[in-house]
Amino acid sequence: MSTTAAGAGPQGQISGSAPAGVGDFDAGRPYRISGSVSVRPESFGALVYDFHTRRLSFLKTRPLVRVVESLADHPDVHGALEAAEVPAHQREQYLKALAGLAQAGTIKPREDAP
Repeated sequence: MSTTAAGAGPQGQISGSAPAGVGDFDAGRPYRISGSVSVRPESFGALVYDFHTRRLSFLKTRPLVRVVESLADHPDVHGALEAAEVPAHQREQYLKALAGLAQAGTIKPREDAP
C-alpha cells in the first residue's frame, strides 16, 4: 500500500490556472472527488482511501478537507477555495495540493465540464 500527503502551507500566491509543474490540472474547471475514493475526517484533516488503487493519502488541514469535499458544489476550483474562505496568500499552496490530488486520481474533472 502506498501513502501520500497533501497539504497547504502558509505561503503562496493566487494562480489563474495550474501551478508550475502540475500537469493538466486546471483550476478554472469543475472537479469532484473520484467515485472510488472515501474521505474520513480526522482531527488533523482527513484520511483519503482509493478503493481501486488501494492508495491511502492524508489531507493535512481541515480547510483543505472543506475544499476537497465542496468541489462538486462549485463551478470551478477557485469557487471552492472562496467558499472555504482560503486566504488569497495561501491559494497557490492549496492549488498545488489539489493538483497533486488530481494527478493521483483522488479528484477528477466533472463530467459537466465544458
